[in-house]
Amino acid sequence: MNSHRPSSLQSDEQQPQQVLAQHGKSFYWASKFLGAELADRAARLYLFCRYVDDLADGDLPNRQESLEDIRARLAGQEIAAGPEIEAFIELANNNNIPLAAATELLDGMLSDQNPTAVADEAELLRYCHAVAGTVGLMMCRILNCKEPRADSFAIDLGVAMQLTNISRDVLEDAKMARRYLPASWVNLTPAQIASAGTDGHQLVAQAITRLLDLAEQYYASALLGIRLLPFRSRLSIAIALRVYRQIGWVLRRRKLAWWQGRVMVSGGEKALLSLRSLADLRSKKVPAHQAQLHRHLQGLAGVQPR
Repeated sequence: MNSHRPSSLQSDEQQPQQVLAQHGKSFYWASKFLGAELADRAARLYLFCRYVDDLADGDLPNRQESLEDIRARLAGQEIAAGPEIEAFIELANNNNIPLAAATELLDGMLSDQNPTAVADEAELLRYCHAVAGTVGLMMCRILNCKEPRADSFAIDLGVAMQLTNISRDVLEDAKMARRYLPASWVNLTPAQIASAGTDGHQLVAQAITRLLDLAEQYYASALLGIRLLPFRSRLSIAIALRVYRQIGWVLRRRKLAWWQGRVMVSGGEKALLSLRSLADLRSKKVPAHQAQLHRHLQGLAGVQPR
């Protein structure tokens, strides 16, 4: 979920669908296939995630204190945290959303308040779970999924999407003193990445290749699990998966030229990927989840113990 981009907090007057259309274009496109009621719920969840994301990446002097207050409110403390948070708590209560997932999301946002230099793949994946795997868990409830096995695959989709985000935003993150590429892959500081020359470009591109390869493992798992969702929701989630996954393929197509700024998926590509997603509606037996994908995520929200 976390886009790693500084952005002003949303106006109270903006409606959830407006915020989704403005800031989550890929998700907004996919939500069109959900139907009005589910699309509204999904947009309200996105509004909450976007609100805390903007707060975490903004320039308000008291943002860490505000995030800590939000986390405390989600953990059950009776403190004032703002109408946006109360609206989310109401949404969570009405849809059986686990607040443990939301508090872990805030943990991820709080970790971003310090200069970031991820050490290894395990730390990377645990961060991805915090800021995006948790969103997958919450979205399962929004979509009325009653199949417990779906949680593991939903986490995988969130992790895959966050890995894609990181691959797309390497330069922007570096300028914000953040390096999510593991040091075990590329041991450059954010400042060195931001000012890298040709040699640095190649080193970072190699790490991004590893990142995209890792994302593919989680996308492949998530694609299997889509069939555990209620039929009405499958097409929308399959479209969201394929469109977001395409960001990585566009980056590869551009020869991993990460220093040239973020890539976008065109409207034509989105339409074609939406048609391809129809194949994901076919009924197939869903195999057991690959436990090794969660070997670094033990103890986190929604993760089944090994």
